[in-house]
Amino acid sequence: MRNDDGLEPSSTAPALQEQAAPVMEITIEAVETPALTKAHLADLLFEQIGLNKRESKDMVEAFFDLIVQRLVDGEDVKISGFGNFQIRTKAARPGRNPRTGEAIPIGPRRVATFHASAKLKEQISGTASAAAPDEVEWNLGEPS
Repeated sequence: MRNDDGLEPSSTAPALQEQAAPVMEITIEAVETPALTKAHLADLLFEQIGLNKRESKDMVEAFFDLIVQRLVDGEDVKISGFGNFQIRTKAARPGRNPRTGEAIPIGPRRVATFHASAKLKEQISGTASAAAPDEVEWNLGEPS
């Protein structure tokens, strides 16, 4: 994300916008793997927020453990501006082995689903307006 003078904000400190409330900007300059991992999130907390490495790792683990536990308990997880995780119970149904064509029953099961929020969908499609002052903005280091 470029600021008004066309320069990239510093990746070493959170950027402050000229509005009354500051915006914490977490930049991801060099992603070594194509996916964002828990280890990378912990590194970002260490480098950009100032937590020590152990606290960073523990915080990321606690965040995901909390989400997992809520889903296991059958509760929805709603993250404002990001999306909703829900557990859906699927009924038993007939299936078929694609190799042999043999009919195989598929039992009932619970599955986790994710539905992106309208705000996330807008950001992905590139039609999002400027971020509000109280939001965290993610810059994946891609060219603008």
